[in-house]
Amino acid sequence: MTEPTHPSTTQPFSTSMTSAGQPVQPNLADILERVLDKGIVIAGDIRINLLDIELLTIRIRLLVASVDKAQEMGIDWWRRDPMLSGETDLADENKQLRQRIEALEAGRQDSRTGADTKESGDG
Repeated sequence: MTEPTHPSTTQPFSTSMTSAGQPVQPNLADILERVLDKGIVIAGDIRINLLDIELLTIRIRLLVASVDKAQEMGIDWWRRDPMLSGETDLADENKQLRQRIEALEAGRQDSRTGADTKESGDG
């Protein structure tokens, strides 16, 4: 009987032995630690066809790794995402948007007022 091995190596997950000389099966924490340390990619495609007509295709790509391992691989999108990094202040953004709306509405009111005076001046 063979021991379970890590996908990228031929080394067994656990090489420790009990006092009776039996190999210890890895627990969930050991497996999770190894997966996060090495990283794992899960990829798959789901296609829905009807009479040889492709209706829907879903491509799934999932990477499970620790933050350190992801950074090692050059993946650090969470540092550039303003919602996650806290670089943007929602109150300031809200204030800027309100100012833009007010300016647009003021310009719209001015154009309406100008059209009204032209109509009344022609009469």
